[in-house]
Amino acid sequence: MIFIGEKINGTRKAIQEAIINRDVDFIKKTALEQDQAGANYLDINAGTDPSREKEDMLWLLEVVQSVTDMPICIDSSTPEVIKEAIRAVKATPMINSINGDPERLKSFIPFIKERDCNVIALAMDESQSGMPKTVDERMTVLKRIFQATRNAGIADSKVFIDPLIMAVATDQTAGLIAFESIRSIRKNYPEAHITGGLSNISFGLPNRALVNRTFLTLAVEAGMDSAVVNPENVPLIESLKATEMLLGRDRFCRKYTVAAKIDFTKK
Repeated sequence: MIFIGEKINGTRKAIQEAIINRDVDFIKKTALEQDQAGANYLDINAGTDPSREKEDMLWLLEVVQSVTDMPICIDSSTPEVIKEAIRAVKATPMINSINGDPERLKSFIPFIKERDCNVIALAMDESQSGMPKTVDERMTVLKRIFQATRNAGIADSKVFIDPLIMAVATDQTAGLIAFESIRSIRKNYPEAHITGGLSNISFGLPNRALVNRTFLTLAVEAGMDSAVVNPENVPLIESLKATEMLLGRDRFCRKYTVAAKIDFTKK
């Protein structure tokens, strides 16, 4: 399972305040905690006003890279911000994200190809009104995305597909649609990765952590192999280790037994 650490995101109040106040120590601490918890990438999203996003993104990258060599997932909807951020990162980054919008594909794919980046691809087209509601609608968009990435010479293994996880509180079929989408993606694009944020599924429900980790267990069985998460979420990681073991993906149960010996309460 490939973990993309989600905590350095300017839409979170504590991170937003740290960015505005240039609180270097808080950002360093947040980055190190995710690194030490086993994240594979650190998602960096300034989440600030467009007039200052580039400046804030470059500041975050400088601070984070001063304490960790963890690869960065550059998270922005603005091509210019990503272009500048790519120049500032040390290790080959991941880009978050592209979608089926032809203009966005045209803007993003050249520098993704140039830097040989991994990229998160959302199964939607932001140039169209409304979110895709069915598995077929998602797969239609993904067909267009893969046509563009393949034409550019980007390997399927570089693409991390986000199937769009929606709130089950407003649509009781949201979980089923997500699992069916994951299975269809795994069948049609076996070399690609499947990722996504878990928290949408539980929006509006009590005990969201329980819903999130239960969803992850079922999503892993369906074919998900990556997630945008807080890697310090001990119950979620415990559930994941047990799931992978029970699915026969943990040779000699080593990952589970090693994790079971770790005292996750100690930082």
